[in-house]
Amino acid sequence: MIKTVIFDMDGTLVDSMPYWDGIFREYLESVGIREDLTEAMDAIRPKMLQESTAYMIDRFHLDITVEEMIAKMNGLMEQHYLQHIGLKKGVKEYLEELRCRGVKMCVASATKPELMRLCLEKLGGLDYFEFVLSCEDVGEGKNKPTVYYVASEKLGAEKAEDVAVYEDSYFAALTAYKAGFYVVGIYDNCAKDHWEDIKKMAGECLDWRG
Repeated sequence: MIKTVIFDMDGTLVDSMPYWDGIFREYLESVGIREDLTEAMDAIRPKMLQESTAYMIDRFHLDITVEEMIAKMNGLMEQHYLQHIGLKKGVKEYLEELRCRGVKMCVASATKPELMRLCLEKLGGLDYFEFVLSCEDVGEGKNKPTVYYVASEKLGAEKAEDVAVYEDSYFAALTAYKAGFYVVGIYDNCAKDHWEDIKKMAGECLDWRG
């Protein structure tokens, strides 16, 4: 039985992906840009936030640094985490069950660590986890398995196959799967087009739709 678990946060534990999917549009509209972003969003999907932001600045000729734009978008997301975003249905009960079974848990996400802590603490979920780890902390996005390896080591796991990785994103789940982790697929409506693909690689799947 697996006793070590790595959870993604956005789209896995909390219903935040509609806000993240819209954060570039929300920011761009705030500075007067209302173009179709479909092509741009497809281009940045596998990238880290810094890379995505740099791409948007270049594409739309914005007079702002990457750091400044990320700070503004994080400010927008902070308000969403505080006012609009909740845990997915059944998550709290599931975490409680794992804790009762002695499972060691952490969160590994592309989101800024301060926002992860703010969100989870506000929702009463932070205490379930040993720590939160951001892709920012390891310097690579989930197109590479580094964040999973670092999280596993911090949790004391010896082998990837002894660790369950919970992901709603097909691209992140594929990275974990190729690295030898046991993948648990989480349904999220924002990733519904890849749900069948996730199911093919996942050892098990959960649907926490409210």
